[in-house]
Amino acid sequence: MAKIRLYTEATDKKAFACALDWPGWARAAKTEDLAIEALAAYADRYAPVASAAGIRWPARLDFEVVERLKGSGSTEFGVLDKPPRADFDKITALSAGRQAALLQASWELLDDIAAHAPAALRKGPRGGGRDRDKVVEHVIASEAGYAHRIGIRKDPKTSDLSPAAVNSRRVQIIALLSAASDGAPLIEKGWPTRYAVRRFAWHVLDHAWEIADKSQT
Repeated sequence: MAKIRLYTEATDKKAFACALDWPGWARAAKTEDLAIEALAAYADRYAPVASAAGIRWPARLDFEVVERLKGSGSTEFGVLDKPPRADFDKITALSAGRQAALLQASWELLDDIAAHAPAALRKGPRGGGRDRDKVVEHVIASEAGYAHRIGIRKDPKTSDLSPAAVNSRRVQIIALLSAASDGAPLIEKGWPTRYAVRRFAWHVLDHAWEIADKSQT
């Protein structure tokens, strides 16, 4: 059975473990080992994303770390920061379509979780944290910024948060990231296709699961 390829991005204080072929399936912890444990613990939460995308989920989790990246201040802050070498590989239209389907399923999961979540989410021990609508707005605003990294510019006549702008931007994102690519960044100083899908999906799912967890009493 094929192993699930992972890469890690780590500093002395924080590490991410990311599944190379399953964009959005990424977790962070204090060390690489703990991050991989967290990734495994979230397998049952990621599996419905694969199912919604029409992709068979592995019957067994057998991880293999194929690359280790040195993290940065962004890593320690809790943000993926560096693309692995594999994200610069050529990607066929078939593989790109598979990855784009996982991103689309990630958006659908966020929408479903947000639709069933209470407006007020459980706060941290010091009363901190955003409520549901603010979390969703953060995801959408970040998405608009991410879109710039693949050459999609905002419409100056509409708000980035308007439903029309969100729908239009997501259609453009899926169309662009579904196309075959030679693996080069899609624009100068931008992101290659594989990494773009990974960043979009990770951020969407990270906050979808946050909303779900903070909806529980």
